[in-house]
Amino acid sequence: MEIQRLIGCSMRAAFNYEKLGERTIKIDCDVIQADGGTRCVSITGAFIAVFDAINYLYNNQLIYAFPEYKVLAAISLGLKDNEVLLDLNYVEDSRVDVDFNLVMDEDSEIIEIQGTAEGNAFTKQKL
Repeated sequence: MEIQRLIGCSMRAAFNYEKLGERTIKIDCDVIQADGGTRCVSITGAFIAVFDAINYLYNNQLIYAFPEYKVLAAISLGLKDNEVLLDLNYVEDSRVDVDFNLVMDEDSEIIEIQGTAEGNAFTKQKL
C-alpha cells in the first residue's frame, strides 16, 4: 500500500491530468527481483508507463492536447559510516545506517523524500 501511495503521489505531481477528461490510468508493477531500489524503479517505471499511455491516447486522437508534464525519476540513497551511497543494491541497502528514497522532477524540484534511520540517527545538516 505504501508503494502504491508513493507512485500515485509522484504521478499526480508529474502530469496535469485536466486534459485527459474523465479517465482513470491504472499502473501495475510486478517486481521480478527486489533489491535496494525497488520503490525507486517502480516510480521511474510508472512515469514511463503513464507517459506511454497518454502518448497512445494522443496519437490515436482520443485526447486532443497532450497534458503538460515534468519528467521525474527516483533514486535510492544511503548513509553508511558518514559516507553517502547512491542507487543502492540489496547488500548496500541492508547494511546502511540511514536509508533514503528521493523523487525529483526535471527542474530538481523535490516531490518526495523518505528517510529512515536504520542504525544511527542523522542530523538535519546531513539530510
